[in-house]
Amino acid sequence: MSQWEKIYGVHAVEALLRHHPKRVKQIWLAEGRRDPRVQTLLALADQARVEVAQADRRELDTWVEGVHQGVVAEVSPSQVWGEAMLEELLDRSERVPLLLVLDGVTDPHNLGACLRTADAAGALAVIVPKDKSATLNATVRKVACGAAEVIPLVAVTNLARSLEKLQQRGLWVVGTAGEAEQEVYQQDLTGPLVLVMGAEGKGMRRLTREHCDYLVKLPMAGSVSSLNVSVATGVCLFEAVRQRQAALLK
Repeated sequence: MSQWEKIYGVHAVEALLRHHPKRVKQIWLAEGRRDPRVQTLLALADQARVEVAQADRRELDTWVEGVHQGVVAEVSPSQVWGEAMLEELLDRSERVPLLLVLDGVTDPHNLGACLRTADAAGALAVIVPKDKSATLNATVRKVACGAAEVIPLVAVTNLARSLEKLQQRGLWVVGTAGEAEQEVYQQDLTGPLVLVMGAEGKGMRRLTREHCDYLVKLPMAGSVSSLNVSVATGVCLFEAVRQRQAALLK
């Protein structure tokens, strides 16, 4: 296994330079890029003493699978955290905890989008099972637009057991399921919360569902029966944000 991995895209590379500059070994820019975003990258790279080189855009095309925007970086391998990190985050957090669980989401585009939304909503971390789940890679980082470098991704061996531990710490587990009787807008999401989203198509696994304190659904008025998991995640997370902000104003 290589000691280094390549990430691409302006947002992903800039986020690494800002938050974890020591992880960046070298940056390649497509020949001819002189726009303001590149100048920002050059300034950050110079500050972090990271080498920057130029390469033909067609050569960059062969290095990565995806739209690299003329920016590719070689970095140390991605960091996925264990349960100890989750305990530490909860211990030091001064806010009412908000955690996102993705139960078997395997599409890296969906994982990246969920990381981006979770970061925007102020979630402490995103939790995934170690098996049968997407993990951090260049595609996830590109889609996450920098969020993958900020919000912790925690991989757990036994998701059901992890949910039990969170419940013992006083967090409420709310799972999403199409057959739920209550809509997400009717559920109190202002307390310590674990929001569980199911896998693409299959939804939550049976054991995960059994460990939920509440099940909620999104109202579907059109002809489709469900939303993409990353879209549904955004709706649910920001309903929690809306309720929490409203509670503060009371």
